[in-house]
Amino acid sequence: MDKKYAIFDMDGTLVDSMGYWDRLTEEYLHRKGIAHVPQEILDRTAVMPARETLEVFKRELGVQDTPEAMERTLWSAMEEHYREHIRLKPGVQGYLEAQRDRGTEMCVVSATPMPLMELCLATVGVRDMFRFLLTCNDLGVGKDRPDIYHAAAKKLGVERPADAAVFEDALGACRTAKKAGFYVVGVWDKYAAGWEEIKALADEIIESWE
Repeated sequence: MDKKYAIFDMDGTLVDSMGYWDRLTEEYLHRKGIAHVPQEILDRTAVMPARETLEVFKRELGVQDTPEAMERTLWSAMEEHYREHIRLKPGVQGYLEAQRDRGTEMCVVSATPMPLMELCLATVGVRDMFRFLLTCNDLGVGKDRPDIYHAAAKKLGVERPADAAVFEDALGACRTAKKAGFYVVGVWDKYAAGWEEIKALADEIIESWE
């Protein structure tokens, strides 16, 4: 990747966290009496802001709880995971240091709430490598729309989307960034579906940061 600007996803791309998110959601829904959670719903909500995700669960799975109460439960559990268990994917530290040393302007965009983003990246020791963080919650839309990529590009000073690389592990997010004209780097993650499709549409792929 030889772009001057880099926009990174966090979960599943920089940090090995998707297993925690996946299990957390299913465990919560199981406690609500839902024995089987359709994979299609999990895949679709993976790139949505938290509040939209919870509304989908309420509407399509019949969850009888408020989004606020669900958020408190989920975020509290994930705060513990980010603090105690989740770490950078092997090789990420070196890659980011190399990009920083060559002058790449970097940021992180995520559907994860800002306090958890800050906690995660500070805990794994890379927060200071990024100019800023953006969350889909701030914009009110998920990565099924390109708003967050355009907002990040504007803050970075990008003149054309093609001048910025977007690093993503989720197929839907890769499609969104590609359609919006960004240079897409697909990052393999064992919890992400559609790797063959990502390889076909991405400008570059990373099967291992090492």
